[in-house]
Amino acid sequence: MKNRVSDIIHNAYREGKKLFAVLIDPEKCGDGGLVSFVELINEAKPDLIFIGGSQLKESIDSAVVYIKRHSTIPVVLFIGNAIQFSPNADAMLFLSLISGRNPDLLIGQHVDSAQSIKQSGIETIATGYILINGGVATSVEKVSKTSSLSDTTEIVSTAIAGEMLGQRLLYLEAGSGAQHPVKRTIISEVRANIDTPLIVGGGLRSTDMIREALQAGADIIVVGNHLEQHPEELNDFVKTVKEF
Repeated sequence: MKNRVSDIIHNAYREGKKLFAVLIDPEKCGDGGLVSFVELINEAKPDLIFIGGSQLKESIDSAVVYIKRHSTIPVVLFIGNAIQFSPNADAMLFLSLISGRNPDLLIGQHVDSAQSIKQSGIETIATGYILINGGVATSVEKVSKTSSLSDTTEIVSTAIAGEMLGQRLLYLEAGSGAQHPVKRTIISEVRANIDTPLIVGGGLRSTDMIREALQAGADIIVVGNHLEQHPEELNDFVKTVKEF
Protein backbone atom coordinates (compact mmCIF):
# COMPACT_ATOMS: atom_id res chain seq x y z
CA MET A 1 0.00 0.00 0.00
CA LYS A 2 1.37 3.36 -0.99
CA ASN A 3 -0.82 5.17 1.53
CA ARG A 4 -2.26 3.98 4.81
CA VAL A 5 -6.03 3.63 4.68
CA SER A 6 -6.47 6.03 7.58
CA ASP A 7 -4.47 8.64 5.63
CA ILE A 8 -6.67 8.12 2.56
CA ILE A 9 -9.78 8.65 4.68
CA HIS A 10 -8.58 11.62 6.71
CA ASN A 11 -6.96 13.37 3.74
CA ALA A 12 -10.24 13.07 1.84
CA TYR A 13 -12.10 14.40 4.87
CA ARG A 14 -9.85 17.45 5.12
CA GLU A 15 -10.30 18.11 1.40
CA GLY A 16 -14.08 17.71 1.55
CA LYS A 17 -13.96 14.67 -0.73
CA LYS A 18 -16.59 11.98 -0.25
CA LEU A 19 -15.72 8.27 -0.43
CA PHE A 20 -17.64 5.13 -1.36
CA ALA A 21 -17.03 1.71 0.17
CA VAL A 22 -18.58 -1.48 -1.15
CA LEU A 23 -19.23 -4.09 1.54
CA ILE A 24 -18.63 -7.77 0.73
CA ASP A 25 -19.99 -10.52 2.97
CA PRO A 26 -18.16 -13.71 1.89
CA GLU A 27 -20.92 -15.85 3.38
CA LYS A 28 -23.40 -14.39 0.88
CA CYS A 29 -20.97 -14.43 -2.00
CA GLY A 30 -19.81 -17.87 -3.15
CA ASP A 31 -16.64 -18.39 -5.14
CA GLY A 32 -18.26 -17.71 -8.49
CA GLY A 33 -20.14 -14.71 -7.14
CA LEU A 34 -16.99 -13.25 -5.64
CA VAL A 35 -15.14 -13.53 -8.95
CA SER A 36 -17.82 -11.70 -10.92
CA PHE A 37 -18.37 -9.11 -8.21
CA VAL A 38 -14.67 -8.25 -8.01
CA GLU A 39 -14.70 -7.75 -11.78
CA LEU A 40 -17.57 -5.26 -11.36
CA ILE A 41 -15.71 -3.54 -8.53
CA ASN A 42 -12.63 -3.09 -10.68
CA GLU A 43 -14.76 -1.47 -13.37
CA ALA A 44 -16.65 0.86 -11.00
CA LYS A 45 -13.56 1.74 -8.91
CA PRO A 46 -15.00 2.46 -5.44
CA ASP A 47 -12.58 3.99 -2.99
CA LEU A 48 -12.57 1.11 -0.51
CA ILE A 49 -13.66 -2.50 -0.16
CA PHE A 50 -15.03 -3.42 3.27
CA ILE A 51 -15.21 -7.15 3.95
CA GLY A 52 -16.87 -9.04 6.79
CA GLY A 53 -20.19 -10.17 8.19
CA SER A 54 -21.98 -10.16 11.52
CA GLN A 55 -22.82 -13.87 11.47
CA LEU A 56 -19.66 -15.39 9.99
CA LYS A 57 -18.06 -18.05 12.21
CA GLU A 58 -14.77 -18.51 10.35
CA SER A 59 -11.82 -16.57 8.95
CA ILE A 60 -12.40 -14.56 5.78
CA ASP A 61 -8.73 -14.83 4.82
CA SER A 62 -9.28 -16.76 1.59
CA ALA A 63 -11.71 -14.11 0.32
CA VAL A 64 -9.31 -11.32 1.32
CA VAL A 65 -6.40 -13.01 -0.45
CA TYR A 66 -8.45 -13.46 -3.62
CA ILE A 67 -9.56 -9.82 -3.67
CA LYS A 68 -6.00 -8.59 -3.03
CA ARG A 69 -4.71 -10.69 -5.93
CA HIS A 70 -7.31 -9.37 -8.35
CA SER A 71 -7.83 -5.74 -7.31
CA THR A 72 -5.72 -2.74 -6.31
CA ILE A 73 -8.52 -1.16 -4.25
CA PRO A 74 -7.74 -1.08 -0.50
CA VAL A 75 -9.34 -3.95 1.42
CA VAL A 76 -10.55 -3.10 4.93
CA LEU A 77 -11.76 -5.64 7.49
CA PHE A 78 -15.23 -4.88 8.83
CA ILE A 79 -15.62 -7.93 11.02
CA GLY A 80 -18.11 -8.99 13.65
CA ASN A 81 -15.73 -11.02 15.77
CA ALA A 82 -12.06 -11.90 16.16
CA ILE A 83 -12.52 -15.31 14.51
CA GLN A 84 -12.98 -13.62 11.13
CA PHE A 85 -9.61 -11.83 11.28
CA SER A 86 -7.29 -11.91 8.27
CA PRO A 87 -3.75 -10.46 8.40
CA ASN A 88 -3.71 -10.01 4.62
CA ALA A 89 -6.09 -7.04 4.42
CA ASP A 90 -4.72 -3.51 4.11
CA ALA A 91 -6.41 -2.34 7.31
CA MET A 92 -9.19 -3.13 9.74
CA LEU A 93 -11.85 -1.06 11.41
CA PHE A 94 -11.20 -1.81 15.08
CA LEU A 95 -14.87 -1.58 15.99
CA SER A 96 -16.26 -0.72 19.40
CA LEU A 97 -20.05 -1.03 19.60
CA ILE A 98 -20.54 2.17 21.58
CA SER A 99 -24.32 2.25 21.06
CA GLY A 100 -24.69 -0.93 23.13
CA ARG A 101 -23.65 -2.04 26.57
CA ASN A 102 -22.33 -5.48 25.73
CA PRO A 103 -18.84 -5.46 27.33
CA ASP A 104 -17.61 -8.13 24.94
CA LEU A 105 -18.14 -5.79 21.97
CA LEU A 106 -17.04 -2.66 23.80
CA ILE A 107 -13.64 -4.03 24.87
CA GLY A 108 -13.75 -7.80 25.52
CA GLN A 109 -12.98 -9.15 22.05
CA HIS A 110 -10.47 -6.35 21.56
CA VAL A 111 -8.47 -7.55 24.55
CA ASP A 112 -8.62 -11.18 23.40
CA SER A 113 -7.32 -10.35 19.92
CA ALA A 114 -5.04 -7.37 20.61
CA GLN A 115 -1.71 -9.17 20.70
CA SER A 116 -2.27 -11.27 17.58
CA ILE A 117 -3.55 -8.25 15.65
CA LYS A 118 -0.58 -6.13 16.72
CA GLN A 119 1.87 -8.89 15.79
CA SER A 120 0.31 -9.16 12.33
CA GLY A 121 1.29 -5.55 11.60
CA ILE A 122 -2.08 -4.73 10.05
CA GLU A 123 -3.22 -1.12 10.23
CA THR A 124 -6.00 -0.69 12.79
CA ILE A 125 -8.43 2.25 12.79
CA ALA A 126 -10.35 2.83 16.02
CA THR A 127 -14.00 3.14 15.00
CA GLY A 128 -17.03 3.96 17.13
CA TYR A 129 -19.89 1.81 15.83
CA ILE A 130 -23.42 3.10 16.44
CA LEU A 131 -26.48 1.04 15.54
CA ILE A 132 -29.40 3.19 14.37
CA ASN A 133 -32.99 1.98 14.21
CA GLY A 134 -33.68 1.17 10.57
CA GLY A 135 -37.21 -0.11 11.04
CA VAL A 136 -36.42 -3.81 11.54
CA ALA A 137 -34.32 -5.86 13.93
CA THR A 138 -31.01 -6.49 12.19
CA SER A 139 -28.62 -9.41 12.33
CA VAL A 140 -26.11 -7.17 14.10
CA GLU A 141 -28.59 -6.51 16.92
CA LYS A 142 -29.33 -10.21 17.28
CA VAL A 143 -25.69 -11.27 17.29
CA SER A 144 -24.52 -8.43 19.55
CA LYS A 145 -27.52 -8.75 21.88
CA THR A 146 -27.91 -4.96 21.87
CA SER A 147 -30.65 -2.62 20.71
CA SER A 148 -30.38 0.09 18.08
CA LEU A 149 -30.82 3.77 18.94
CA SER A 150 -33.57 6.04 17.64
CA ASP A 151 -33.40 9.14 19.85
CA THR A 152 -31.36 11.83 18.10
CA THR A 153 -30.05 13.38 21.31
CA GLU A 154 -28.78 10.01 22.54
CA ILE A 155 -27.20 9.26 19.16
CA VAL A 156 -25.41 12.61 19.08
CA SER A 157 -24.20 12.19 22.67
CA THR A 158 -22.93 8.72 21.84
CA ALA A 159 -21.02 10.03 18.83
CA ILE A 160 -19.49 12.87 20.85
CA ALA A 161 -18.47 10.42 23.58
CA GLY A 162 -16.86 8.17 20.98
CA GLU A 163 -14.85 11.06 19.59
CA MET A 164 -13.79 12.13 23.09
CA LEU A 165 -12.62 8.57 23.75
CA GLY A 166 -10.31 8.82 20.73
CA GLN A 167 -12.28 7.01 18.02
CA ARG A 168 -10.79 8.06 14.68
CA LEU A 169 -13.95 7.22 12.73
CA LEU A 170 -17.63 7.12 13.66
CA TYR A 171 -20.01 4.77 11.90
CA LEU A 172 -23.80 5.23 11.83
CA GLU A 173 -25.26 1.85 10.84
CA ALA A 174 -28.93 1.20 10.10
CA GLY A 175 -28.13 -2.46 9.53
CA SER A 176 -28.22 -4.91 6.66
CA GLY A 177 -31.66 -5.00 5.05
CA ALA A 178 -32.93 -1.95 6.95
CA GLN A 179 -36.36 -0.70 5.90
CA HIS A 180 -35.01 2.84 5.81
CA PRO A 181 -31.51 4.33 6.03
CA VAL A 182 -30.20 6.59 8.78
CA LYS A 183 -32.39 9.69 8.79
CA ARG A 184 -31.02 12.87 7.30
CA THR A 185 -31.70 14.79 10.53
CA ILE A 186 -29.63 12.30 12.54
CA ILE A 187 -26.70 12.47 10.12
CA SER A 188 -26.73 16.28 10.07
CA GLU A 189 -26.93 16.57 13.86
CA VAL A 190 -24.05 14.15 14.37
CA ARG A 191 -22.01 15.86 11.66
CA ALA A 192 -22.54 19.25 13.33
CA ASN A 193 -21.22 17.98 16.65
CA ILE A 194 -18.09 16.01 15.72
CA ASP A 195 -14.85 16.66 13.87
CA THR A 196 -14.26 13.05 12.86
CA PRO A 197 -14.94 11.39 9.49
CA LEU A 198 -18.49 10.00 9.49
CA ILE A 199 -19.40 6.68 7.86
CA VAL A 200 -23.04 5.96 7.03
CA GLY A 201 -24.42 2.60 5.92
CA GLY A 202 -27.50 0.40 5.95
CA GLY A 203 -30.70 0.69 3.94
CA LEU A 204 -29.18 2.73 1.10
CA ARG A 205 -30.84 1.44 -2.05
CA SER A 206 -30.75 4.28 -4.58
CA THR A 207 -28.65 7.16 -5.83
CA ASP A 208 -31.20 9.58 -4.32
CA MET A 209 -30.75 8.02 -0.87
CA ILE A 210 -26.98 8.19 -1.22
CA ARG A 211 -27.10 11.80 -2.34
CA GLU A 212 -29.34 12.71 0.60
CA ALA A 213 -26.93 11.10 3.08
CA LEU A 214 -24.02 13.00 1.52
CA GLN A 215 -25.92 16.28 1.66
CA ALA A 216 -26.64 15.64 5.34
CA GLY A 217 -22.94 15.25 6.11
CA ALA A 218 -21.85 11.65 5.52
CA ASP A 219 -18.19 11.40 4.51
CA ILE A 220 -18.10 7.71 3.57
CA ILE A 221 -21.04 5.82 2.10
CA VAL A 222 -21.21 2.04 2.56
CA VAL A 223 -23.52 -0.23 0.56
CA GLY A 224 -23.50 -4.00 0.75
CA ASN A 225 -26.79 -5.87 1.02
CA HIS A 226 -28.52 -4.06 -1.85
CA LEU A 227 -25.62 -4.70 -4.21
CA GLU A 228 -25.75 -8.42 -3.47
CA GLN A 229 -29.13 -8.39 -5.22
CA HIS A 230 -28.45 -5.61 -7.71
CA PRO A 231 -24.71 -5.58 -8.52
CA GLU A 232 -25.37 -3.75 -11.78
CA GLU A 233 -26.12 -0.58 -9.78
CA LEU A 234 -22.60 -0.38 -8.31
CA ASN A 235 -21.25 1.86 -11.05
CA ASP A 236 -24.05 4.43 -10.61
CA PHE A 237 -23.58 4.43 -6.83
CA VAL A 238 -19.83 5.06 -7.12
CA LYS A 239 -20.39 7.75 -9.76
CA THR A 240 -22.93 9.52 -7.53
CA VAL A 241 -20.42 9.80 -4.69
CA LYS A 242 -17.48 10.82 -6.89
CA GLU A 243 -19.54 13.55 -8.59
CA PHE A 244 -20.97 14.95 -5.38
